[in-house]
Amino acid sequence: MNLCPCGSDLTYAECCEPIIKNTRKAKTALELMRARYSAYAKVETDFIKSSLHPSKQASHDDKETYLWAAKSEWNRLEIIETDKGGETDDTGTVEFIAYYTVKGDRTRHHELATFVRHDGEWVFEDGEGIKPQQVVRSEPKVGRNDPCPCNSGKKFKKCCGAA
Repeated sequence: MNLCPCGSDLTYAECCEPIIKNTRKAKTALELMRARYSAYAKVETDFIKSSLHPSKQASHDDKETYLWAAKSEWNRLEIIETDKGGETDDTGTVEFIAYYTVKGDRTRHHELATFVRHDGEWVFEDGEGIKPQQVVRSEPKVGRNDPCPCNSGKKFKKCCGAA
């Protein structure tokens, strides 16, 4: 079974292929986001350009987009959050992480993508990269040889830290 690269658990033919091949339009911003990811994975870069807002198409670099898509192994798409972008909305955002490998290096692209309706169809308008957030602990870090914070009297490594 040829599952869709977007991770929907549907076949490619049932999920993103009809949108990419323009036999049906994306009903939501999320559908378009998934189709754009699948287009990268399938190196269908004409769709990447055609799904851009018309004001962005002139600055689109066809060659670079094709090379990036073709040289990358697209591992998976993780949808973090969507805001609006439904069948009755005119705007929407999708926060996602695209995991991919280039020249053996695994990496990820975390973005908040903005979608709008243009002439009744969803198009990608812009995206903003999201930087990793620094983790700030509310309590001090427990070392392996410190007493376990559960008050068992054991060292952390022999109690709650044993895994």
